[in-house]
Amino acid sequence: MNTRGYVIVTASYWALTLTDGALRMLVTLYFHQLGYTSLDLALLFLLYEFCGILTNLLGGWLAARLGLRVTLLAGLWLQVVALLMLSFVQPTWTLVLSVGYVMAAQALSGIAKDLMKLGSKSAVKSFVSGQDASTLFRWVGWLTGSKNALKGLGFFMGGVMLDTIGFTVSLWIMAGGLLAVLVLATGQLTGDLGKSKRQVTFFQIFSRRPAINILSLGRLCLFGSRDVWFVVALPLFLIDVMGWSFAWVGACLASWIIGYGLVQAAAPKALSIAGESVITARTAQICGSVLIVVSGGLAMGASNVMPSIGVVLTGLAAFGIVFALNSSVHSYLVLAYAEFDTVAMDVGFYYMANAAGRLLGTLMSGWLYLETGLAGCLWMSMGLVVTATGLMFVLPSIKYASVPTSK
Repeated sequence: MNTRGYVIVTASYWALTLTDGALRMLVTLYFHQLGYTSLDLALLFLLYEFCGILTNLLGGWLAARLGLRVTLLAGLWLQVVALLMLSFVQPTWTLVLSVGYVMAAQALSGIAKDLMKLGSKSAVKSFVSGQDASTLFRWVGWLTGSKNALKGLGFFMGGVMLDTIGFTVSLWIMAGGLLAVLVLATGQLTGDLGKSKRQVTFFQIFSRRPAINILSLGRLCLFGSRDVWFVVALPLFLIDVMGWSFAWVGACLASWIIGYGLVQAAAPKALSIAGESVITARTAQICGSVLIVVSGGLAMGASNVMPSIGVVLTGLAAFGIVFALNSSVHSYLVLAYAEFDTVAMDVGFYYMANAAGRLLGTLMSGWLYLETGLAGCLWMSMGLVVTATGLMFVLPSIKYASVPTSK
């Protein structure tokens, strides 16, 4: 186990994740304050998610050829540029200019975030070379769970910073902190990390293996089911319907993400206690079926003319717990099915589908909230959960699992 390498990569991932969560909250709340509609806000994240699709698709191939050090450091650099770029936005700009400029800056941020995610999660398989499957699941769960806890803290930080020091100064502070992390990380990562030992062609980025393809489509639906209500609909519901302040909205979303991350980190132990010590397709089927029940109950609870805030928040908390277990199982399975020598490409293809699900969810969140309110978004969420779970029932057994032994 390469503990030093794991710590360096995790710390870099944490730093970028913190700024990513804060930036999403800052952009959503700041431009809502300027009068943007829910659909306008969804459009601001359009290129962010679309570039995530391209980044994951191409980034895995580049990482296999050039090594994961390139993707990790490039992610940090691009996030610094995106933060500084957004600091020049002026409230006096026209809607068209503002939307176009912010979309471009968000595109860089989307590339940065997914380069870092791809590099970090691919690196884990290299760092735990020689360990058993349960060790891989535990380290993947910790990386993913801690990342999401930090992202949640970023949501809270973004809301508080907007209320206290404003949009522009917040971006400058985050850019400076991330630049310091970049300088520290540059000399610590080796150039051969994650580099394929055999020649990989461009067309290998399109996975032809059934397990990876099925998991990827399931991931698309799973994350679409979250973002269809989380990205735009919930913040606007809390502000417009419930009258919450920016700081309280940030705290609410932060609590959800932090709780989600903690459950992800604890998922290996929790599933072991529940009798699922060996993670297989059956585990994904069980977790998905529970999520169908929870999402259906949440949609029904939010369908009243004036839904109770207690019902909504309790339902979303339950959704977050079960969703986190599903996400952890999926994240482990893609590494278990991936070939060791081309793990970055398999993971890149998988997270390309993840980004596509976020894009789909974001667009539907803005449009559905405008047309049907929060309840309509939650019913769509249930439909996507049903689809994601159904795909797990056609997942083949883990015959492609590849956790190599040390030589």
